[in-house]
Amino acid sequence: MKKASPLIFVLLCSLCVAGAATAQNANGSLDFIARVSPTAARPEPVRQFTFYVLTKSYTDICKDVEAQDVPPDRQKFIDDLKVSPELKEWLKAHDVLDLTSPNLDKSLTPDEILHIPEFLLAYQRTNSGGVTNGIPKPKYVDADKTDHPDRYQKQHDQYFAALKKFIQAHPESISGMELELSGINPQAKWAQLQSERERRVTRIAPEVAQTKYLVAQTDTDLDGRASIANLPTGNYWISTLNLDAGAGDVRLKWDVPVTIQGGRSTRVELTNLNATDAHGSTP
Repeated sequence: MKKASPLIFVLLCSLCVAGAATAQNANGSLDFIARVSPTAARPEPVRQFTFYVLTKSYTDICKDVEAQDVPPDRQKFIDDLKVSPELKEWLKAHDVLDLTSPNLDKSLTPDEILHIPEFLLAYQRTNSGGVTNGIPKPKYVDADKTDHPDRYQKQHDQYFAALKKFIQAHPESISGMELELSGINPQAKWAQLQSERERRVTRIAPEVAQTKYLVAQTDTDLDGRASIANLPTGNYWISTLNLDAGAGDVRLKWDVPVTIQGGRSTRVELTNLNATDAHGSTP
């Protein structure tokens, strides 16, 4: 067997080195610095904080996760409530779930108060005990519903007609009804369902980002600076995921697009101007 010529061996090595150098030149690097400016104070570096380079915006990743986690269905939620059919229909027809809102009285008509059992009971309790002068009193009794149905119906209709006239003449008597509805108020349960969904998205989105879209991650130094070498050419996002960096009274999240070009170093400054206020942002 013939041995390879030393010249051929050197040539092959040179080609390998050249190929590796060409591949490396096709990649680029990223240098960035992160600072947070508190209100009426100097910018402070974001020290020893982990940043992630993603192939997709973290905001869009969160939207994808939200789309897969179907939000609670309002109609079904109302159907499952243990309240009267009349109240269920009223809730479906109105953009209201908080029955303890101080503005509830502005949403109600006299007919709704009279024909929705929960509203009627709340109105009667609000105006009971002689608090409201001149309010009609019911004369019908439940026993007559079976024993004397005609009398019951007549007195029932008379009471409702008189009460409707009284409510129309005294709209202020509706005020305070919401205090009597706290026991059946569906808002707390609805808010809990919404909150549970938000927590799921907050937990799952960072996992999806790191398993499907992560290219690199790095920690900043004490000056808030970081570098990532050998990034393939393309579009990326510098992200803090669901974490926020703070200084003074300000807390920020970043999800900043950046383009990497072969053989070049891309420099980015992360500041308040290209960040999102963590206090008012979604996951």
